[in-house]
Amino acid sequence: GASIGAAIALKIELTAMPEMVALLNAFGGGASALVAGAVLVGESNPSTQTTVATVVSGIIGSVTFWGSLVAFDKLRGLILPDRPVIFRGQQVLNGLLVLTALGLGGMVVSDPGTIQFYIGVVTVASLLGVLLTIPIGGADMPVAIALLNSYSGLAAASTGFVLSNNVLIITGSLVGA
Repeated sequence: GASIGAAIALKIELTAMPEMVALLNAFGGGASALVAGAVLVGESNPSTQTTVATVVSGIIGSVTFWGSLVAFDKLRGLILPDRPVIFRGQQVLNGLLVLTALGLGGMVVSDPGTIQFYIGVVTVASLLGVLLTIPIGGADMPVAIALLNSYSGLAAASTGFVLSNNVLIITGSLVGA
């Protein structure tokens, strides 16, 4: 990881730093969701704390991963336009996605052995991450990236609860704050 980070740091221009931060946020959020999911799969009888923290990691980590990739793309101008992408009923759809993710999260907590519920949480939260970020224009994207950076810290902190790792909880909370 250090060698990859050093190589990237040497090649990225300072003016491209917002895109770089967005990409690193994506990696942090995605890693949190995957690690929490792996713990859920690996434990035969996870505690309620573990399952709740896994759901939080899955939701925040997936929103962070996909939201950060959208932010990176909008700044780079690869696929999406840098202008806001808005459609009718977008906020209602986002609200329904939040409720669906929370409902699936409740199912994970009540039946942690059914991994399809966690996959559903991650899938719905991934869609939410895209839809929450596309209405943000290019000029406002650095603010969105700062918020997504905070989200990556919160995802890491919740993964610290999944792993019972105090260092991850503390450092994730610092980044989140």
